[in-house]
Amino acid sequence: MSKFDEAIELYTAEMKGKLKMSRVDVDLLTKVAKGLGPSLYRKDAAKVACSNKDEMDRVKKNFLIKKLGCADTAKLDDALKDVCTQMGSSNRNKYRAIFYYLLVKKMKKSKVYA
Repeated sequence: MSKFDEAIELYTAEMKGKLKMSRVDVDLLTKVAKGLGPSLYRKDAAKVACSNKDEMDRVKKNFLIKKLGCADTAKLDDALKDVCTQMGSSNRNKYRAIFYYLLVKKMKKSKVYA
């Protein structure tokens, strides 16, 4: 099994276990993870820090606005807060692939990965 497949298994288990998600679109999760490229394998880059305002601004600008094509509105800040809450404040492993997957679902932008 490749490192990528292991990562997808880890993310799927995390979503079903800690996040208690009954349905996970593994195909979309795989596409989101592939879009992250090598950052998926770097310890620091593979996770998101919700408490870091600069990082949240980067996610908003580079992912939500540039990648997904969302308009820069307060709705984006709300989506970021909602996903941070959904992943849990005590969860130290907020994996970027899962975080982005949840944002794609929340913003209804799955077509970007079609």
